[in-house]
Parts: sequence; structure tokens; C-alpha cells
Amino acid sequence: MATINREALIEAGPEEVWAAIRDWGEVHHRLAPGFVADTRVEGDVRVVTFADRTVAHELIASLDDDARRIAYAVVGGSLDVVHHHASMQVFTEAGGRSRFVWIIDVQPHGLAGPIAAMVDEGIRVIRRTLEAAAAPVP
Repeated sequence: MATINREALIEAGPEEVWAAIRDWGEVHHRLAPGFVADTRVEGDVRVVTFADRTVAHELIASLDDDARRIAYAVVGGSLDVVHHHASMQVFTEAGGRSRFVWIIDVQPHGLAGPIAAMVDEGIRVIRRTLEAAAAPVP
């Protein structure tokens, strides 16, 4: 199993960042437009369609407002994974900024490279989207 661990500093307040991440059915609008083409909710599962037409069915395992953390597992779709569990969490940083942490455990190990590339691109889009939407810091 491989672990992908990424962090990014985002020039937006943690409550704003968390509000976009927490709105788990609106990833294609609020968090990663263009990178994610569509998101729809079917019960406890969100179906995420990426711009490259990859589809992931993600079961939301935990949504914790106090910790500003969401955890989910891929349970279907077009990704050929044996195991995929991920979490996203937002931390407060100085100056009204946020630290965004995204951790993914994936098996088979050979998928680590392609999934890491998707995560890196996703973080670029997430940062750009959230910073553009952020209220100016006084």
C-alpha cells in the first residue's frame, strides 16, 4: 500500500476553506471546477466525475465540523483500486490563512504515481478556486 500526503497553504480563512470542502456534493462548483466535471450524491455515496472522465464512487466515512475533516473511501467507479481511503483536513494558520492536508492510502502500490499526479493537479485547482473566492484579509 502507498500513502500520498500533501499539504498546501491557502490564502483564505479556514472557515471558508472548510465550508467548500464540507459541501461534499458541490465539488465541481465550490472546490475544484474544471478538474472535477460533475458531482452527484446518491445516499451516502458521492459520484465524482473528473475532467478526464474518470469516475469515483466515494463513501463518506466521516464529516467532522469540529476538526474540519472529511474522510472517504472509493467503493466503485472506473478506478481499478483494491483499497483507497482519503481524508482532507483544514488547519488555521497565521494571517487568516489555512493549511490544507490531503492524505490518501491506495493499493495497489502501482497506482500511487497516477493518483499523486491527480492530487497535485487537484490541489492547484483547489488553491486557485478558494483564493479567488476568499474575502480580502484586512
